[in-house]
Amino acid sequence: MSLLAPFALLLGLAAAVPLWLHLRRRKVEMRIDFPAVRYLLRAEQEHARELKVRNVALMALRVAVVVLLALAAARPLARLGLSGHGPTALALVLDNSMSTGAVTDGRPVLTTLQDAVRAVLRDARSSDRLWLVTADGAVTGGDAATVAGALDRAVPLAGAGDLPAAVRTAAALASGAGLPAARVVVATDGQSNAWPAPIARPGAPVLVYAPGTPPPANRAVLRVVTDPPHWTPRGSLRATVLAREPVTWRAALGSTTLARGTVAGGVINIGAQPAARGWTSGVIELPPDELRADDTRPFALHVGAAPAARADASAGPFARTALQALASDGRVRDGGGVTVAGAEAAVALPALLVAPSDPARVALANRALERARIPWRFGARRAGPVQMHGDALDGATIQRFYVLERAGNAPSDTLARAGDQPLIVAGDGWVLMAMALDPADTDLPVRASFLPWLDRTIARRLATDAGPVLDAAPLAWVLRPAWATGLEAPDGSVRPLAGSRLRAPAAPGVYFLRRGAERAGAVVVAPEGAESVLDRANASAIAARFAGGGAVGLDDAGRLAARAWSGQSPRPVLAALLLAALVLIALEVWFARRDDAGAA
Repeated sequence: MSLLAPFALLLGLAAAVPLWLHLRRRKVEMRIDFPAVRYLLRAEQEHARELKVRNVALMALRVAVVVLLALAAARPLARLGLSGHGPTALALVLDNSMSTGAVTDGRPVLTTLQDAVRAVLRDARSSDRLWLVTADGAVTGGDAATVAGALDRAVPLAGAGDLPAAVRTAAALASGAGLPAARVVVATDGQSNAWPAPIARPGAPVLVYAPGTPPPANRAVLRVVTDPPHWTPRGSLRATVLAREPVTWRAALGSTTLARGTVAGGVINIGAQPAARGWTSGVIELPPDELRADDTRPFALHVGAAPAARADASAGPFARTALQALASDGRVRDGGGVTVAGAEAAVALPALLVAPSDPARVALANRALERARIPWRFGARRAGPVQMHGDALDGATIQRFYVLERAGNAPSDTLARAGDQPLIVAGDGWVLMAMALDPADTDLPVRASFLPWLDRTIARRLATDAGPVLDAAPLAWVLRPAWATGLEAPDGSVRPLAGSRLRAPAAPGVYFLRRGAERAGAVVVAPEGAESVLDRANASAIAARFAGGGAVGLDDAGRLAARAWSGQSPRPVLAALLLAALVLIALEVWFARRDDAGAA
């Protein structure tokens, strides 16, 4: 037995009152025998045994009534061995990730999961507390009708969501409800990669339901890469396709078909020279199958003249050689658009600025950065070696670099760092490096990753009509470029942007970054490639991934509905205690009236 209000048991101390009154009646301070009452005393002595029994019974009844009322006030709960269930906090986790949109046996898997959860809700009572938590973390709480309404409105997400996080949320809700029984019910399609092992032990018992039906064969476009990032105007697309048998594909830019073909899985290479100019969007698409959400994958593309760029002598010979290599491949053209220079020679933006190779020129470089309104300055010179991380430059070794110190509030991004030390920072029209492009300072100029990095940096960060392409899963957070003022949706509407991060929209597609009224980059929202791999684990295997054995797996919806409310959860016995107290009060009244009648 458990008590919801244990402090109310203190009311049981009142049971001492009838006991004290009973004992007090036995005290006689002075006894005087009158001749007239001797006959009454003789009669009382003849019935003394009966009267004593009645008095003790009255006292016991009164004490019992007080004790029962105190227990009732404490709101006790007990396992009574009856059918049904007592007050239960039940949190339902519905897997509505993209994979549940797959059609199996003629119906979406999500519909099967909804039916199983709906069967659980049918046995809910008004004394229960209920929640529905979906794979994206959305929570709906209330009575059975409210939760059932949210269940009916659930649709497959465009991405994977986070099911372990949804279970943690559900367990916290159920265990924190303050009811005697708490449970989490998970309905999932069992997609294996959605349930990593081990999963932290939840704070409430978990039932995992997975239908156990085999997944359909699926084909999908997993990834699309544009090469180069800025077409001038020719370029190529690389698309990774998942398919177990040959399948046709189509590449389109806007309403124009770029190419068609057949692939049996693997990588598609598409070369094209579109007539479009500026920022535009396209798709790689496959014929529809049982999972429609991954048959099409969007991509963003910028087409235009090669950006103009030149290398100043202060940047060193490696910068000049790298620009010549890009120019020979048509990636840049010689001109005065973007300048690659030492920071001390910074005159105008856009520019890629490198640290001075001569420490004596640091003061001059800092004054040039101040004139250019770049909010960073060179500090003390440090010796390495340190390893660079970020912006596809992982592993580059830095032997000598300057500490970059913040010197203003203008927005900027940190592109690469060594530990917590920024090595490359960027803002609107500028990129600043903490080291010189000299093998004595860093091996970056001689690494294979340097030329592609320089190409991307010029084309997508510094060219006035181009910018970055950010890949994001639906509803994921990504860093906002410092210059981005708005996000243009496929329907043309623009959402203002603020803060250091932006949240990707829920719907897949290409969303263009705005710099004022101009398109200057894109956010490509597409589902995670892993969500297209439909390999499934059975319910028991998923339950085994919970640490500490805190879960049970079921593959039968009927057993789920029965098990969700089982376990003989404690029930309130308040009504039974009040009924017993009323019966005892009636008995006490009956005994008291008999005493009065006998006295008469």
